[in-house]
Amino acid sequence: MVAKRFILGFILSLTVVVFSWPVAQQAQASCGAVTCFVVIGSQQQVPQAGLLTVNAIYNYTPMRLLDGTNGVIAAVDQADRALILDHHQETRTITQQSTLDLNYGLTDRFGLQLTLPYMWRTHKHIDGLGEGGVAGEGEAANFSANGIGDTRVALKYNVLPTLRSMVVLGFGVYLPTGNTHAHDSAEKVMESPAQLGRGQVGLNPTIYQTYELIPHRLNQFASASYRHTFRNNDGYRFGDEYMLNAGLNLVATPWLIFTGQVNYRYLVHDNFSSSLLQSALPGTPGGLEPTVIDPLIKNRAVPNTGSTYYAFSPGFQVGLGQLVESSWTNMTSLYFYAQIPFERDSNNNLAQGTSYIFGLTRSFQVTNPS
Repeated sequence: MVAKRFILGFILSLTVVVFSWPVAQQAQASCGAVTCFVVIGSQQQVPQAGLLTVNAIYNYTPMRLLDGTNGVIAAVDQADRALILDHHQETRTITQQSTLDLNYGLTDRFGLQLTLPYMWRTHKHIDGLGEGGVAGEGEAANFSANGIGDTRVALKYNVLPTLRSMVVLGFGVYLPTGNTHAHDSAEKVMESPAQLGRGQVGLNPTIYQTYELIPHRLNQFASASYRHTFRNNDGYRFGDEYMLNAGLNLVATPWLIFTGQVNYRYLVHDNFSSSLLQSALPGTPGGLEPTVIDPLIKNRAVPNTGSTYYAFSPGFQVGLGQLVESSWTNMTSLYFYAQIPFERDSNNNLAQGTSYIFGLTRSFQVTNPS
């Protein structure tokens, strides 16, 4: 009864936070690139002692302008430490990511997690508004990069291991293994938000909870996470990230599970140590240099970063071991999710569109618990 009250209280608190957050926090825009996110139980849980759970995940995340927006945003010039207002116009960003996620049960309650992402990212925008073109319309610039992203290492602890419930606390660290100095088509270093890595260590506490409402038939789950990234060597600090998720799993047959979840992400605006300039407006003669507003190098909020994002993610999981009994399908499952946004605050910038996630999970008994 105590465990049930704790779980219901947690869900209620999570719901209140999700739907009250936009009133207390005003997002400032969405710039650069993001990846889609959903709750995958085999990633969040702690495997039994000696069990290794491997997730191979692919996700596709497009970003485009919303209706009624023009995408004119500030530029981040790391080389000259300059923040240039209204400097370019966003067109689109597409991120594809393949992730190898490893979860190992150190004991029945302690788990170790290692997440290794590999990314492909393409980005298009109109660069140099007020500078390039006959009438200051700027010039098209493309960016494309692929490689390893930032690696995440985490330790997890199952606080409430019972037959019907689970509460897992985790603490992860993002290691700056991703490239931060890829160039665009004009051979300029692309802005930090579009790079594959953040260039600095990040801290990531998490909590995951699940409870069987109807044993072996229906269960609910919820999760919350926070990320803080420190300022990198280019003077750029990515804004803090808050994510909240809640959903249900319905066991239709022993081998087929339907799932639905609501996902929420709030990104605080980024911060850049720089001077401040203003681009000339499009429609003026081209070739005009940006006007200096404040030459002092100091920490400034980047006005075109941060976002608020709500999505509904339906999906399903197929247990291959329950469908076909063999050594190849034992402890193996496939899953698919579509993350469909129903409310977005992009503040005149690129917004995440409908995204897709495909994955495979397989578990291996590495060592036998004593």
